[in-house]
Amino acid sequence: MRQIPHHIAIVMDGNGRWATRRLLPRVAGHRQGVESLSRCVRACAARGVAVLTVFAFSSENWNRPADEVSGLMQLLLKALAREVPKLQREGVQLHFVGERARLSPEIGAGLAEAEAATAHNRRLVLNVCFNYGGRWDIAQAAARVAAQGLPFDDENLSRALALAHVPDPDLLIRTGGEQRISNFLLWQAAYSELYFSDKLWPEFDEDELDAAIAAFNRRERRFGKTSAQVTAADGERQAA
Repeated sequence: MRQIPHHIAIVMDGNGRWATRRLLPRVAGHRQGVESLSRCVRACAARGVAVLTVFAFSSENWNRPADEVSGLMQLLLKALAREVPKLQREGVQLHFVGERARLSPEIGAGLAEAEAATAHNRRLVLNVCFNYGGRWDIAQAAARVAAQGLPFDDENLSRALALAHVPDPDLLIRTGGEQRISNFLLWQAAYSELYFSDKLWPEFDEDELDAAIAAFNRRERRFGKTSAQVTAADGERQAA
């Protein structure tokens, strides 16, 4: 029986290379990447995925050329104006995850308005990690736990993480041919199944999403148990 991952996370890599191969400015690749994300959101919702988390802008991406960073910020504002009404109609609840102090007041206000406008939607939770890093996430969670005077244990740290409102990802996809997670969801991806696609993000389509889900279904998720234990537990669930 085909299992649909409850939570899919994606490192959307390859926008710049997609544009460069077409002799276009890199920001053109990022614009095409927004279109690919829109398709992916609809495809995940249609397949019954409950949570989609995407890596849109890392804390390290500030080191890119200033014109590219500026173009990304302008693209974000335009995408908010164009995409949020669509997400509202499609029942998508939007969250922006990351450190906001470095963002402009205009962008900060836009993110907050988009979250408020979609807060009551329930079909799909879309987490957009923007100015996010896994190390930052763990550090800010530790600071929150310390400020509350709580013990440093798994449960308290998990509750303080920026993605505490959703369960950990079942499947983590990276496009673009690279095989690393690049400071993305370092805590939450501890038991995620990893899938690496050679497709550049603007080329990622429903067929490639289905291929990733099919690969997920071929994995045995043991969580520290033996294969025999997993098989026995599956048999008990089917018999119940």
